[in-house]
Amino acid sequence: MSKSVPKPLSILVIENDPGDLWANVRLAGLRAIGDSDRVASAPTLEEGLAAAATAKPDVVLLDLALPDSTGLAAVKALRVVLPDVPVIVLTGQDDHDLAEEALRAGAQDYLVKGQFAHNALGRAIRHALVRQKLESRLRLFEAALNSAANGIVITDIHATVEWANPAFTTMTGRTLVEAVGRTPGEMLNSGKQDAAFYQRMWDCILAGRVWSGELVNRRKDGSLYDESLTISPVTDRNGTIRHFIAIKQDISERKAIEESVQHLAHHDHLTDLPNRTLLDGRLAQALAQARRDRGTVAVMFLDLDQFKPVNDILGHDIGDLLLREVAHRLQSCVPRESDTVSRLGGDEFVILLAQIDKAWDAAVVAGKLLASLRRPFTIGPHHIDISGSIGIAVYPHHAEEVNGLLKNADTAMYHAKKAGRNCYRFFRELAESTAVDA
Repeated sequence: MSKSVPKPLSILVIENDPGDLWANVRLAGLRAIGDSDRVASAPTLEEGLAAAATAKPDVVLLDLALPDSTGLAAVKALRVVLPDVPVIVLTGQDDHDLAEEALRAGAQDYLVKGQFAHNALGRAIRHALVRQKLESRLRLFEAALNSAANGIVITDIHATVEWANPAFTTMTGRTLVEAVGRTPGEMLNSGKQDAAFYQRMWDCILAGRVWSGELVNRRKDGSLYDESLTISPVTDRNGTIRHFIAIKQDISERKAIEESVQHLAHHDHLTDLPNRTLLDGRLAQALAQARRDRGTVAVMFLDLDQFKPVNDILGHDIGDLLLREVAHRLQSCVPRESDTVSRLGGDEFVILLAQIDKAWDAAVVAGKLLASLRRPFTIGPHHIDISGSIGIAVYPHHAEEVNGLLKNADTAMYHAKKAGRNCYRFFRELAESTAVDA
């Protein structure tokens, strides 16, 4: 297989002394690159910048002592016009400080005329071209990271931030200057995750594995946000972990939508009370806890008295407003956060008392519920008087599972209706299938 022929280089030499140009450039270095290399020259910086447009050089050899520019100004001017073309400084000044300044200004190398060995310039050009390609690639990678929508953070092995992109600032309110030298834990910890959470994360990444999860972090202004986080270990050639790269995404909006969907799926659209699905889940949980603790749970089935005439005479809009006000009053009567007021539909409500000491506690709450409903309701210009009928079933006396308790409480409610309404009845499993007062 024949070797590919290297592409000839286009070299621009900006040098005002022809003797220096050929003695120090052509004879000392370019011959090693190849006689086919194209060399253009210019005696001033202005002409050199103009020649760059037509010569399209692969590399520039620059003297720092030009008639129209001296020192590092020529390097900086060339970097503006030719940002992706390597510049090698050729100068008669053997000055270490000047060499460092030239490199910081953007030069790829610094050679002193008459002091570099044969072929040194050729090597310098080849190395400058390689470095320039690497720098261009790094700039491309940095541009990509800086334009990424997700926050990207690079830390050392101790999680100290070394770099972060603008999306990190947008997400957290922390600038790169504020972030470098600190750990994400110092800046973002919300206290919502415990020590065990972070220990599992560290165990994973220190073992060389990628960790992914969700957590709640705190912005600079103190506000909390939900974050999806992936941390990847970065190893050296020997497999030793040297850095971590964290990819961060603000998922607060997504979480809010998910919570909204969940809420709508488990709550009544009119009153915002828990619906049958959520009630069943909470009742099952309360019964499981009661079985473990040998506790008592009460279920009250409440139906409004004379609600149908409200809809028929005043209309469904007034009826809906009345149901919302009923929901507020019922909620104000339950004693604990663990209790639940739910709406099954129509004018039927179920109240779950998850933890009571004895059955009589349910009767006390039922009395409060009935009293709250007896107070007149004012809906717009209308003054409405209604009442309620309540049936009560208690675990473990009347049933031991969800459906049984709800069914028996419903049965007891119908007996309260038959007893004249505006009262409560406990379920009693008698031969005549009646429900009597507690």
